Amino acid sequence: MNQRSTKLLITALLAVLLPMSASLTAVGIAQSDVTPVVALETSQEEPIATRSMFSVLRDGGPMLALIGMCSFILCIFVFERSISLRSGRVIPKPFVKRFLMQLEEQQLNQDEALELCEENRSPVAVVFAAAIKKWGRPSVEVEQAVLDTGERVSNDLRKYLRLFNGISTISPLLGLLGTVLGMITAFNSIASADAMGRPEMLAGGIAQALLTTASGLTVAIPAIVAHLYFMSRVDRLIIEIDDLGQQVVNAIASDGWRKPQKKSSRKSERKQAA
Repeated sequence: MNQRSTKLLITALLAVLLPMSASLTAVGIAQSDVTPVVALETSQEEPIATRSMFSVLRDGGPMLALIGMCSFILCIFVFERSISLRSGRVIPKPFVKRFLMQLEEQQLNQDEALELCEENRSPVAVVFAAAIKKWGRPSVEVEQAVLDTGERVSNDLRKYLRLFNGISTISPLLGLLGTVLGMITAFNSIASADAMGRPEMLAGGIAQALLTTASGLTVAIPAIVAHLYFMSRVDRLIIEIDDLGQQVVNAIASDGWRKPQKKSSRKSERKQAA
């Protein structure tokens, strides 16, 4: 009896435990199948919020609009200076090479040389014309004319470069001012309402502070790079114009240094004289 009762007890326990374990397994599988679906449905119901450029500019406040205006002005004058300071426009190589060769070989007189310079109208031609007007004078007078005209030409080449320096200085200051205004807005929100623990009430002021600071630096850094680049280009052009002007002085001044004639030409002259 005892063995039969033991077998019956074990059979009853197995009959109870097996269906329970099977049901628990089925529930676990069902939950694992349902959870991604629920999460997927939740993610589909709550799409990621996006913001338009107008809303970003609106949150940045008036300082961000001023920084954007500085950026627009910077782009315009970078494009203008890139065209105006091209080497081929300031110092056209074909004109310079032909002009100096004709002066050294004495193929031009004063009127013809002046006419060529006025037709070209490049900055280096303006310097050449100032030297040609002192044709036959001592080298000191010709050099002084080249220096005076070169100073005016260099000032024209440096035009608008101070604008880049001004933008690189003003843009971070506008960004700093926007940061201060944004923090004032955030603290006013804290003072006027119970904003502690409610970050959405502080988000506007903090967003304005961060946007204006980042925008000001984003405009200032390219402005500094553009200013340094164009200044170095102008310096190189001025040095080259000064060197070319000295060659013109030597060619037309009464006491200017000229290249000695070749030996072959001297021999031919001696033969003709003989």
